[in-house]
Amino acid sequence: MTVFEASSANGETPPADAVAPRDSTADAPTSVARLNGTIRDFIARWNTVWVEGEITSWNVRGGNIFGRLKDTASDAQISIRIWSSVRGRIPTDLAIGDHVVAAVKADYFIKAGDFSFTVSSMKHVGLGGQLERLERLRAQLRQEGLFNDERKKPVPFLPHVIGLITGERSDAEKDVHRNAELRWPQVRFRTEYAAVQGDRCVPETLAALAKLDADPEVDVIIIARGGGDPQTLLGFSDERLIRAVAAASTPVVSAIGHENDHPLLDDVADLRASTPTDAAKRVVPDVGEQRALIGQLRARATSRLTQRITHDIAQLEQLRSRPVLRSPDPIIDDRAQELWLLVSRGREHVMRQLDVASRNTGELRASLRALSPAATLARGYAIAHRDGIILRDAADAPTGTAITITVDRGSIAARSEGEIAEAPAAATTDP
Repeated sequence: MTVFEASSANGETPPADAVAPRDSTADAPTSVARLNGTIRDFIARWNTVWVEGEITSWNVRGGNIFGRLKDTASDAQISIRIWSSVRGRIPTDLAIGDHVVAAVKADYFIKAGDFSFTVSSMKHVGLGGQLERLERLRAQLRQEGLFNDERKKPVPFLPHVIGLITGERSDAEKDVHRNAELRWPQVRFRTEYAAVQGDRCVPETLAALAKLDADPEVDVIIIARGGGDPQTLLGFSDERLIRAVAAASTPVVSAIGHENDHPLLDDVADLRASTPTDAAKRVVPDVGEQRALIGQLRARATSRLTQRITHDIAQLEQLRSRPVLRSPDPIIDDRAQELWLLVSRGREHVMRQLDVASRNTGELRASLRALSPAATLARGYAIAHRDGIILRDAADAPTGTAITITVDRGSIAARSEGEIAEAPAAATTDP
């Protein structure tokens, strides 16, 4: 195939008077199409080679697969293409991080000037070294509970100040600001710039996180990046950054715009957003939606209150229309007559009880008087006692014994002259 044939086969038709690349000068340059055709002819002579590497990118478009293979011992990478006709002959479970061996042939696309390798066969070897390390770290952090939902902090409904960690003049920063301000124009940001890939990514992100977390005005922190392949996202799976995010007192939102794989930051963050735009929508409420919601709630409250008042008024009207409330005098009169009868019966019953109690009291008083020693003394008798003991035998008061004689009114002190032979005759007159 000639240079012109190769160019035509790829949709490019070089000019008829195009100069060959080896004969080109400043006054007679060659065409881009002829240069690309020459490069393609040179590369087309390369044979198919077997190469070992780790899949770091795997995108399916239109039935074809476009990806990248990384060297297992260095950062060297190549671009690969797997056409739909070959896709059916390779394992269906291939994914990013897999350690593979592939048969590749160099190819140069004339129209775009793109150099890549076409895959004709591919098979598993095992997990890639990076993926294996990440999976071990992921399992360790999960076992420690850093991924548990219970430890994650809720994002405030309306943050007053949003902390943003992203690359300087990045599309991610513009997306977050634009979408947040569209939803809530008064929203404020504190932005800390940090490298989002490479060796500076982790230390700069850690410094920005510590600064925003220490700011008492910052209510939530968004870490945003505009996506990329897993190789460029490695910094967001660094153990130092993951533990710092877990220890932060301010809620952290992960907004790494990626597709197939996700860094460990997504698992430990308090909220995961698929893109920076999604983060702005999930952190900042829409003022229009909130106003509409408030309007709906007010309408529902008004309707409910109106229904309740209308119902209560109807109940009051029903109560007022009842005879007992429309004319209560008959009921009061009936109750008054009934009350008068009850009072009369009660008074009569009480009087009867008082009469019976009075008679019983009189009878008890008469019985008490009849049995009382005072009644006996009142009839002229006396009681002789010695030291508080009533004398019942004359022998108990020998001659000279001091005794006390109690009569009806008072007591008399006396002294015994001894026992007499015969008691005197009873007096026949009243003392």
